[in-house]
Amino acid sequence: MRRPRPGPARFDIADIVRAHRAALEAEHRLTPSQKRMLTDIAQCRTAALGGHIDRCLSCGHEHPAYNSCRDRHCPKCQALAQEKWIMLRRQHMLDVPHFHVVFTLPSELRPLARFARRLVYRALMHCAQRTLAAFARRRLGATMGVTSVLHTWTRKLEYHPHVHAIVTGGGLRIDGAGWKPVPPRFLFPVAAMARVFRGKMMATLGEAYGQGAFAGFGDFRDPQGFERLMARLAKLSWHVYVKTPFRKGQHVLDYLGRYTHRVGIANSRLLDVRSDAVTFRTKGRGTETLSPIAFLRRLVAHVLPHRLHKIRHAGLYAPAAARRLQTARAHLRHATLSPPQALCWRQWLARVTGRDVTRCSRCGAPTISVPVARCRDPPTLAA
Repeated sequence: MRRPRPGPARFDIADIVRAHRAALEAEHRLTPSQKRMLTDIAQCRTAALGGHIDRCLSCGHEHPAYNSCRDRHCPKCQALAQEKWIMLRRQHMLDVPHFHVVFTLPSELRPLARFARRLVYRALMHCAQRTLAAFARRRLGATMGVTSVLHTWTRKLEYHPHVHAIVTGGGLRIDGAGWKPVPPRFLFPVAAMARVFRGKMMATLGEAYGQGAFAGFGDFRDPQGFERLMARLAKLSWHVYVKTPFRKGQHVLDYLGRYTHRVGIANSRLLDVRSDAVTFRTKGRGTETLSPIAFLRRLVAHVLPHRLHKIRHAGLYAPAAARRLQTARAHLRHATLSPPQALCWRQWLARVTGRDVTRCSRCGAPTISVPVARCRDPPTLAA
């Protein structure tokens, strides 16, 4: 049973963007992706993107509804996307225990990650999945199902790249002869996983450095800079965390959905917004207060490179492993699920919010939808 959804937030990040974006750009250089994100958030659900008016056929009441920007970083556009993703993934998820594994990039690598985001993020996700696959193959002799999600923030909006992975508590034997489970409360030795993860990341970064991928990075102007960084990383105990979120697969999707479509901060966490300060909730009862420019600077630090996939599936959950997934389902005696029902956006909205936009909110009578042009559209030319 899902938790009741909170009411409307008191403050909106879009208002902070509209009021302070110019000051931010005057002080800091933004990438095209960061500029696009700020524009999308500022225009989301405003007349700038157009929309429609729901007009009651009985009482004449009108309710304007403007279009969403659909930016993956927008705090107001994730609820429908999350619900659709959960519905589409339901037919792929195995109804077995799943472990939650977190792979964290050491703080010593964060400057390099800021410089080469696309390369380091891809390496982080790829090496995390390869680490899980290696342990599944060597210790289980099996292929596990893995869904991983890239996050780059803490509750304070600080820069902290890490990967959340949801992993099946067992796997299909390499020869396909059966399902091999892991112990109920133990996946693999965490310290050993951390060492393997460290080795794979360092090897990947070393290969990229040899190909000149980090040319222009300040710390590597010294010819010994890269070797010194690798020496420090080799001495560190990299952080890998494992916990068991749920016993059965049908509960995992709701849990995982909170990670797949989570953004750095939601409007509901804003506690106070003034012209000179933004206060938001962090962890527990903690709070953080920043100037509006500092708040926006932290916000744009988490914009992902264009077309970088932050959600990836591996092992049995990989798109190319459909046959092996069906074999695993047969060994587990799980029924094959039918494809999800196709729903229009009004039906999705009703599922998520409980609001039926085809009915008047005042009298309950049917409504009609009247399109509203975008305010920036050119005027219609006379015939």
